[in-house]
Amino acid sequence: MQERTSARVGRAVKRRFAVFAPILVGATLRNRLFSALGAIAGISLTGLVCGAFLGDSPWIPLIVAPIGASAVLLFAVPSSPLAQPWPIIGGNTLSAMVGIAVAHFIDVPVLAIGAGVSLAIVVMSLTRCLHPPGGAAALTAVLGGKVVVGWGVLFPLLPVGINSCLLVGVGLIFHKIMNHSYPHRPAPQVENVHHTHDLPSQLRGGVNRQDIAVVLERRDESFDIDPDDLEGLIGDVVLQALARNGGDPKCQDIMSRDVISVGQRMSCETARSLLLHHNIRTLPVTDYNDRLVGVVGLRNIISAVGPVEDHMVPAVIAAPDSPAFDIVPRFAGGTTHGVVITEKNGKIVGLVSQTDLLATISCLIGLKTPVIGQTPPHSHMVAAEN
Repeated sequence: MQERTSARVGRAVKRRFAVFAPILVGATLRNRLFSALGAIAGISLTGLVCGAFLGDSPWIPLIVAPIGASAVLLFAVPSSPLAQPWPIIGGNTLSAMVGIAVAHFIDVPVLAIGAGVSLAIVVMSLTRCLHPPGGAAALTAVLGGKVVVGWGVLFPLLPVGINSCLLVGVGLIFHKIMNHSYPHRPAPQVENVHHTHDLPSQLRGGVNRQDIAVVLERRDESFDIDPDDLEGLIGDVVLQALARNGGDPKCQDIMSRDVISVGQRMSCETARSLLLHHNIRTLPVTDYNDRLVGVVGLRNIISAVGPVEDHMVPAVIAAPDSPAFDIVPRFAGGTTHGVVITEKNGKIVGLVSQTDLLATISCLIGLKTPVIGQTPPHSHMVAAEN
């Protein structure tokens, strides 16, 4: 009773103070406090270094105001594409250059401020360094008064460019100490090692980059997240939902569809070449009507000659709508490395390997995919499967 009361009170407090909840997804109080600490270090050291080199003349600003906005992005949302080193340095510097040029050619202040910001957006977009504080840098250059006039064409480099470089330098050190990924690098893309058109096993059951591209094009909006990060997040959410709802994928959800097969009259030499080139261990054998008649592996034809039909073994098959985990016992004997997925007429529609099942299981239980290029111990038993 007391626990239910406490829960109701907690929900009521959250609703009352919902306006103060973090806007950014994944934001926590701890992260915000560390962001504030990073901003203190970044802004203070930038001003200190600039002051030491530039002196204390009232006509030489230690730091320009847009750097404060850059610090918010750099330390609060370091994974944002708008907060990476090139957007900060290039966005601020190029925008300040645009502002100087606009102030020189346009004498009407109202027109100058609009043209400065709009042209800065165009320049930053074309040079792939879109950075919101860049608009403020352009505006500062247009309305900067005596300070900007005194520095002239050097203003974008000193102090704007120097400020930006120093801030990024502090950010690199700070995020290294905090063990953050900066510059942000999305998770590496998993590759298909079998030289087929299928997605890798880890990506087969969820959302892929093409799905994301179609939806983004349909919405016709810009979002402040890297597409690779978005793909990874959506994929993890799909798997989490699948696990929450019982985790019962079908064979057709995880199977390879671009199946490498061989005709029953083909030579064993051809079959060996296919097995080795595509790094697979199960090669379905088909008849003249492209119906499954058996399978071969390297152990069957390692030194054999003649047609493969003389050396093939019966295939282990399943239907496309069969629960994927129901075929796990088929692999228990150690001699089966792939279950061929067929229609009722014997036509091959896919193949589920040990690798496909392990990838699905590991995703559902929350295991991380190994980094590409690193082979975990004993993985030689499954790494060569289709």
